[in-house]
Amino acid sequence: MQADPSIARALTDGDGLAEYRLRFLSAEPVEPSQVRETILASWWRSRQSNVAADRVDMPYIHDPNLDTPLTRSAEPVLRQLHEQLAGQPVSIVLTDPAGLVLTRLTADADLERHLDTVQLAPGFSYAEKFVGTNGIGTALEGGRPMHVFGHEHYAENLEDLACAGVPIQHPISGKTVGAVDLTCWRKDAGPLLITLAKTTADQIRQALLTDAGAQEVELLQEYLRACRRTPGIVFALNDDVVMMNDYARTMLAPADQAALFRQAAEALAGQRGSVLIELPTGIKVQLFTRPVGGQPLVGVVIHAKVVEDGVTKTQDGGTRARMLLPGLVGSGALWRRACDEVESVYPSGEWLALEGEPGVGKLAILRAVHQRRDPGGRFSVLDAAEATDQRWLAARRVLLDDNDNAGTLVIRHLDRLDGVRLRALSAALQEACNADRKQTARVAVAFGPGSKSEEFARLLRLFPSTVDVPPLRHHVEDMQQLVPFLLARLGYAGQLTCSPETLELLMRSSWPGNIEQVFQMLRQVVHHRRTGSIQPRDLPPEIRTVCRRLLSPLESLERDAIAQGLVNAQGNKAKAAKSLGMSRATIYRKIHEFGIVAHTR
Repeated sequence: MQADPSIARALTDGDGLAEYRLRFLSAEPVEPSQVRETILASWWRSRQSNVAADRVDMPYIHDPNLDTPLTRSAEPVLRQLHEQLAGQPVSIVLTDPAGLVLTRLTADADLERHLDTVQLAPGFSYAEKFVGTNGIGTALEGGRPMHVFGHEHYAENLEDLACAGVPIQHPISGKTVGAVDLTCWRKDAGPLLITLAKTTADQIRQALLTDAGAQEVELLQEYLRACRRTPGIVFALNDDVVMMNDYARTMLAPADQAALFRQAAEALAGQRGSVLIELPTGIKVQLFTRPVGGQPLVGVVIHAKVVEDGVTKTQDGGTRARMLLPGLVGSGALWRRACDEVESVYPSGEWLALEGEPGVGKLAILRAVHQRRDPGGRFSVLDAAEATDQRWLAARRVLLDDNDNAGTLVIRHLDRLDGVRLRALSAALQEACNADRKQTARVAVAFGPGSKSEEFARLLRLFPSTVDVPPLRHHVEDMQQLVPFLLARLGYAGQLTCSPETLELLMRSSWPGNIEQVFQMLRQVVHHRRTGSIQPRDLPPEIRTVCRRLLSPLESLERDAIAQGLVNAQGNKAKAAKSLGMSRATIYRKIHEFGIVAHTR
């Protein structure tokens, strides 16, 4: 069998890899052909997680749980391999699904001492977010076998080692329950290291299956049969195992999943049949329960069918929690507050200003509130970025139209108007305010964030209040509802879902283009994936590889302030630091931590 050329290059081109790694750490360009794609993607993730490259620094658990189905099943497999490798400088490592080292077996004393110095020992976590690129953490992060040789490691303390890690999936649930890793000196590594690690992982999976017993196998078979026969939400459980299909994970909020599990647990006593229940978010589902096995009961398989009338026609509070306003979804606190503030102003007829980044949904909120509060009224939109003199005249007629249903006029991209047109619009708005008419049109303006001219500020005095619409990164938890909603807009409701791994990637991205960027990204995805489940490989490269940790709202605000400060300072970090009241050392650290690119004008 011919070795993979990329593996051979990693094994032999140590000096070259060291140079490429140094270039990457110095923020210099690295050609993708110079470093394996999986390694380069892991380097990017490590940088975005702010992993230290000059040391290993990881959490420690004094007394990890060593009495689990994984450790019990793996123990004889690892012992046998350890005996076969007697005297060889190879260490056998078993971890939990979070990368926490549970067991280490090493026959070579020198290698043993070195692994202690780099904390590859029981109780320490080798997750990628703590250590950077390594066989254990990167295999678990990618969900597939991974070999990392020498200078491919992100942390320089590991450059003398080579490792091959393989995730271990439970043979019944399919859930990743841990990983097995083989580590040796870099000089002793070979392409068969990963093959041996894969064989060991397969043996552990087989041992897990044997230990699971015939009852769990029967439950698995019934679950898979239901998934093939039945579209929609399918899950199965017994006292030890829970299985759920991707459609259920994507469509159901965590609270809904918990409610279904409670109902299923009650059915474990139970009888074949169906029941109608309402979930915490207001969705009504019909549950069809199928007991598996005789007495005692092996488990239950449940198919849940969403009752559409319970969501789209009823007007109870639960439904409104899911569909906040007509044509909108989302339950994030900042997003809901913006929607509530706009709706609270509507009955008074007060003119309103909406401020927010492009693509956050300013126009969508205004349209949704108008549709709920005045569905028969006129709703006119004037895009200031494309306005002509004739369109300005049409807008002026709407403002001065004296009838019983003046409707709503929205002027978007207000910040793109020059001084002349700002003054003309101010005059028309002032004239509408002063006119003696039965009813005045509701006027709303939408614009982006940032400093404004004096003329702009004078115009805003005609609008008593301003609502800030948050960027998507400040309510990224709404991605769980937003993705299926946008897929439905694209015409793929029920045909295309988003896998949990993909959803996690989407939630870790910063989305500078906000909701509109997500919509355009999904439009690109459906060109080549029209049914089934969207996997990480289906996403554009920039979403797959630039995967950062989730930022808190406070961190996001801090990042935005630094980015705006750099823009105002034309990329001068010292000047930006002074304007923000922080030291240069702090702003350099924050720029690296948040992944900010400082452009100069």
